[in-house]
Amino acid sequence: MKKILVFLHVFVSLGALYGGMVAIRNPYNPLGASVELLEVSPFSNFFIPGVILFVIVGLGNIFAALCLKYQFKFSLLISNLLGWALIVWIIVQCIMMRTVNFLHIIYFVIGLVVVLISIKLILDSIDN
Repeated sequence: MKKILVFLHVFVSLGALYGGMVAIRNPYNPLGASVELLEVSPFSNFFIPGVILFVIVGLGNIFAALCLKYQFKFSLLISNLLGWALIVWIIVQCIMMRTVNFLHIIYFVIGLVVVLISIKLILDSIDN
């Protein structure tokens, strides 16, 4: 199960690093997304969301994957935290952009799977 978590963290990190970098480099039209999507958000462009996506979701998930791979003491808690971070990121993004698309659903489910697997592994480690 830890291998599944590592895979999911790496998968999420690659998408977040790419998406974050694109938003940082082109904050007014990243991947064709118009700043009009941010009308009800506190942001006038995608720069700050891009930095958050790159650092917290992107680098954070790489960190979680490395912690799991090298079996750091709190790796399952870190994994769980990053799963929740992804869930919150997706919910906030959908609220701010007033839209839900297929990728939102996929990443929400991935975050949920990470949370559930990490909780199961935490509970299993307590039982042993």
